[in-house]
Amino acid sequence: MELRDLIVTPFYLALIYVVAYGVRSRMTDEITRRYFIPALTVRIIGALALGFIYDFYYQGGDTFSYHKFGSRHIWEAFMDSPATGLKLMFSDGVDQTGIYKYSSKILFFTDPSSYNVVRVAAVLDLFTFSTYSSTALLFAVFSFIGMWLFFTTFYKRYPELHRWLALACFFIPSVFFWGSGLLKDTITLGCLGIATYAVSKLFIERKPTIKCAALLAGSLFGIFSIKVYIILTFLPAVIVWVSMTYLDQLRSMSFKIITFPFIVTIAILLSYFAALKAGEGDEKYSLDKLARTAQVTAYDIRYYTGKNAGSGYTLGELDGTFSSMIALAPQAVNVTLFRPYLWEVKNPFMLISSIESLGLFLFTLYVMYKKKLMLFRSVWQPDIFFSLTFSIAFAFAVGASTFNFGTLVRYKIPLMPFYFIALLLMLNQSNNDKKFDELELTE
Repeated sequence: MELRDLIVTPFYLALIYVVAYGVRSRMTDEITRRYFIPALTVRIIGALALGFIYDFYYQGGDTFSYHKFGSRHIWEAFMDSPATGLKLMFSDGVDQTGIYKYSSKILFFTDPSSYNVVRVAAVLDLFTFSTYSSTALLFAVFSFIGMWLFFTTFYKRYPELHRWLALACFFIPSVFFWGSGLLKDTITLGCLGIATYAVSKLFIERKPTIKCAALLAGSLFGIFSIKVYIILTFLPAVIVWVSMTYLDQLRSMSFKIITFPFIVTIAILLSYFAALKAGEGDEKYSLDKLARTAQVTAYDIRYYTGKNAGSGYTLGELDGTFSSMIALAPQAVNVTLFRPYLWEVKNPFMLISSIESLGLFLFTLYVMYKKKLMLFRSVWQPDIFFSLTFSIAFAFAVGASTFNFGTLVRYKIPLMPFYFIALLLMLNQSNNDKKFDELELTE
């Protein structure tokens, strides 16, 4: 924390709230108005709290590496020579001619995905005088915008669930903490919310506009440039979501049953080609190396970079093949959604994560109890199937490739709102079924 934080940050904090109160009437209705400022506030609290904890508890970490050992040097280059700053901004991480003085000090200069975060922070630094906390606040605002659009996407279809949807989108502790600061996760979470909103507008509500198309393209590119694996789990779920929505509008049940396998096949094929394209941009994510990448990442976090964290876990042996990953799928999904258990807690942060996981587990059991035999039928509702498909696939991906609870709690935040919403919609469908049955009895 520096003196400039105490000078610049209060100004940006005031500016954010002035703008927020100014646009609130255009972004809300009489029901959602109550959530707008609180949802923004928890994002701001999360961004500032993350900075304090990393500074005073961890005494360093990714968030400061992106700024102090990243965007700060690009900002200094701009102050010395705008031309040099631009060259740094658009550098490919290989050619350092004329910029070595600055690039040699940037930790993530040769790591494309991490350097993209540095680039974003550097752009914001130009407006915040390279003030860490002010730049972090602007990251939080972006995350809030994405999640607000995500919230409105489901609120329009299920207005009676506004309180629970607001909880799922804004007030899950791990999500607003890890998804608000100067981190990769903040950008990808915001982009994921924007992408979901744009897909809904373009293909579900069938209201195509250039604005929505641009939002979709930009948000997908943002995710792709930072965390490719999110794209690999999100696109298949989106394809099935759109296809099932159209299929759901057909009246013939027999035609739906016949058509569904073709939809799944098309989704798999399109996902395959999407994975091929992703592999062209980063060979780590090529289809023939995905399993190997998962193994290397998991073992690195478990036994090297995260070995001193005291929060490691193992699911079994990964040998770099898809078969070994698939064999661990049930354990991977379980560890992502429902662990660490209370008896696995080794530090205060794990305790918070454990309580959150326990709550999610109990809520899952409650929904299963309420739905009983109707659970399987509920899953096929398009919005529920989409949310579950993405969250379960994502849980498998991060659970099998992390092997550290401290890292996992951060990596899994994109799936949390989706999984929570899937449970809400199943429970709501159960309540609607009950009301329908009661109506039949009265008639």
